[in-house]
Amino acid sequence: MNFDFSDRVGRVEPSATLAISNLASELEAQGEDVVDLSVGAPDFPTPDNITQAAKDALDAGHTSYTSSNGIPELKDAIAAKLRGNGVDAEADEVIVTPGGKQALFETFQTLVDDGDEVVLLDPAWVSYEAMVKLAGGTLSRVDLAQHDFRLEPALDELAETVSDETKLLVVNSPSNPTGGVFSDAALEGVRDLAVEHDFAVISDEIYERIVYDGFEHTSLGSLDGMEDRTITINGFSKAFSMTGWRLGYLHAPSDLISQAGKLHSHSVSCAVNFVQHAGVEALSERTDDDVEEMRQAFEARRDMLVDLLAEHDVDVAVPKGAFYMMLPVDDDDQAWCEGAIQDAKVATVPGSAFNAPGYARISYAASEERLREAVERLAEHDYI
Repeated sequence: MNFDFSDRVGRVEPSATLAISNLASELEAQGEDVVDLSVGAPDFPTPDNITQAAKDALDAGHTSYTSSNGIPELKDAIAAKLRGNGVDAEADEVIVTPGGKQALFETFQTLVDDGDEVVLLDPAWVSYEAMVKLAGGTLSRVDLAQHDFRLEPALDELAETVSDETKLLVVNSPSNPTGGVFSDAALEGVRDLAVEHDFAVISDEIYERIVYDGFEHTSLGSLDGMEDRTITINGFSKAFSMTGWRLGYLHAPSDLISQAGKLHSHSVSCAVNFVQHAGVEALSERTDDDVEEMRQAFEARRDMLVDLLAEHDVDVAVPKGAFYMMLPVDDDDQAWCEGAIQDAKVATVPGSAFNAPGYARISYAASEERLREAVERLAEHDYI
């Protein structure tokens, strides 16, 4: 039969990040040696204490459904962690989700109706746009590329973009794809606009523990005036190298939690039981040394990559967090990325996927050896 597909699924395209990764996998299956810098997955193993906690939970029989919003121990740990960030959080204001992406999806579905305006700060992670479109929202965008991906110099443009009709603004700091970390002054500017125009803000803080140069992460929900209008999204994939475990969460005022909880219960039911127990261990102080070791490794890789590119006269905006870098390339960034993977066997993601044409996103969640090889290959084939 010929299926009559819904309008909503026709509004979106497959993830460009995963599309490049799939192409890299196909080439590798053909025997090609591909340096894959396309996917934001740490190349470290999950810390041993987290893995052991999961094994212990399995042995203890934690394999059934849990309460929909999460086990009490994990919600308590998340609330305590958020309070440490200055966010006024209680356990009953948390929903534990199968990955941070699910937390975002539930938030958009709960807040956005047909025609509602959502504002993105470009370059923006690929799935924000897709999730807004699936919810029926409309998009307005503020381009940070002209400001080296910083928000503070773009506050006037943001002020011109938002209005009393704005329903939601998405802030992602540290940022995927740029690695930018927004200053406190920038976040205070967001706060002032949100209060003035009475809109909510999603604060995606999934990379909060991966910051460099002495920067300290500031949670948007900790600012005066943002307590009742911030939805904080976070998870375990990046800081704890738990991408395949699929564990995330959202924190929001209780009225939003009650509504998002309905969607959560009718879709995923709950996050995996024994994985939630591993999450409790991840948030303990016993994991701090492993997180810091990974952070230092990412910072060293960033510094090395900036220097290697400079040797080829390539100037980049130096990331202050996460493990991504925006590489300036040809105007046709899609063709550049396709050529780079076919010719140099180096996988990157076109900047246009993030609404940043003329760039390619590099993930430096790879060994220093592979990063050096990637730069050498790109130079050898005249891509830099």
